[in-house]
Amino acid sequence: MDLFSMPRVGVVVPPENPTAEPEFNHLIGTTANVYAARFPNTPGVGLREMLETYNDVLPETLDGFGEMRLDAAVVACSASHYLLGPDGDREFCEELSARAGFPVFSSTQAILAACAALGVTRLTLVSPYQPWLTDTSRGFWEEAGLVVDDVVLVPAEGDVFDPYRVTAGAVLERVRNRDFAAGSALLCTGTGMGTLAALTELARADSARTLLTSNLASAWWATREVGVEQEHPLLRRLGRQPV
Repeated sequence: MDLFSMPRVGVVVPPENPTAEPEFNHLIGTTANVYAARFPNTPGVGLREMLETYNDVLPETLDGFGEMRLDAAVVACSASHYLLGPDGDREFCEELSARAGFPVFSSTQAILAACAALGVTRLTLVSPYQPWLTDTSRGFWEEAGLVVDDVVLVPAEGDVFDPYRVTAGAVLERVRNRDFAAGSALLCTGTGMGTLAALTELARADSARTLLTSNLASAWWATREVGVEQEHPLLRRLGRQPV
């Protein structure tokens, strides 16, 4: 196998995010090469200001790939794009794509694309975010025309919200054996919350429900965009979901 002839997918992630690259590599497997760029560190600033900074510096962060030609890139930070609203998010991605010369999508746009392709109109939101950011997320999906049936908060511990510290066990504890509305897709938001192990178990327990995460939808979009086979069971499962 000639590794360097495979499609190239770029991923832009926050500096502290320990999850996005491992999950992308696991989901995409050997069908494409994944390359990462990281947002700059922003010590001493609040969460909203940090997210706004990510949007401000995103064009220059994409420039960090230099002259390496990518076939597609994903911005693996859902929270910063929630601040833009769905229309602003879409327009921003269009501007980034034109500037970069290759398709650039946010994880939020990837989720919307997956919902449209799968016929998903209703969501149950599983969120590791602080309540204000969860509310912003909910507003984003509702503004995009989706119905949010329920919201499940998943703190790291107690009342501390930190997506990077949420475990698959914590996700399962919050959603396992919970009654969700029929026909409501389960969306775990946030590229930093590790969810693949939890989704694998949830898929076994509920074969009919559509399961989405920020990283899963992004990998789904990227593999479709660069035209490679979707090998991972969770990606293949999306292709079998009823529309």
